[in-house]
Amino acid sequence: MNDNGLSITMLGTGHATVTKCYNTCFVLREHDRCFMVDAGGGNQILRILEERNISLTQIHDLFITHSHSDHILGAVWIIRRIGQMMLAGNYDGNLKIYACDEVMENLKTICGIVLMKKITNLFGGRMHLVRLQDGDSHTILGRKITFFDIMSTKLIQYGFNLTEEKLLFCGDEPLNREFYPEAEGASYLLHEAFCLFSEKDKFGPYEKHHSTVRDVCQTAEELKVKNLILMHTEDSHIADRKKLYTEEGAAFFSGNLWVPDDGESIAVSG
Repeated sequence: MNDNGLSITMLGTGHATVTKCYNTCFVLREHDRCFMVDAGGGNQILRILEERNISLTQIHDLFITHSHSDHILGAVWIIRRIGQMMLAGNYDGNLKIYACDEVMENLKTICGIVLMKKITNLFGGRMHLVRLQDGDSHTILGRKITFFDIMSTKLIQYGFNLTEEKLLFCGDEPLNREFYPEAEGASYLLHEAFCLFSEKDKFGPYEKHHSTVRDVCQTAEELKVKNLILMHTEDSHIADRKKLYTEEGAAFFSGNLWVPDDGESIAVSG
């Protein structure tokens, strides 16, 4: 990985109830600045960031995709620690928190219950609450990032598109056909893969509106995606996950297939 270039560092790669890895969340990182996408479900995120040599002072943009516990609750710990650092004079600049109205209201409610007022009083001040609408674009890491409603079947959830890098993140549900034109020829597609197709009867991905490895790879091949990054998986095969998922996916996808472990980084070329 080029330490000075744009990269994706997976902080976690598992689904909501994993115990052998952390819930899916990641940072887009360039130089000493990070764009954090979700934070998992607990305060383990603070340890995980330390282990990845990511300081909270490097995080000035936090995006929360939706209100499920494995995506939003870790953000409370990020807000708490950054708030404490702001008040102690140990954090330069501001923190921008991006979320749709529903997620933002839920986040404020949770923080209002569990955090001290001196932290929540920072909302609207040094902690900017950026309420997203479908199609909104913002400049983050010096790049245009466009956020979109993924048309979830369960609750409102947003993904994003880095147009210049042709990098599409579609949340933790199967890519809706509405967005196939945007994904066509993508350089990078970050997509959930709940389990192996060979184990679909065991894990029941479809009833949870998730995908198997084969499903995702077939879609990515149809769309001529160059790099496919699989995440939000079960963890029963954690030691052999990379091998098993790569073997199943390679039969259906001819591009570069990434099955990252927690902590793994992937360089993003322009």
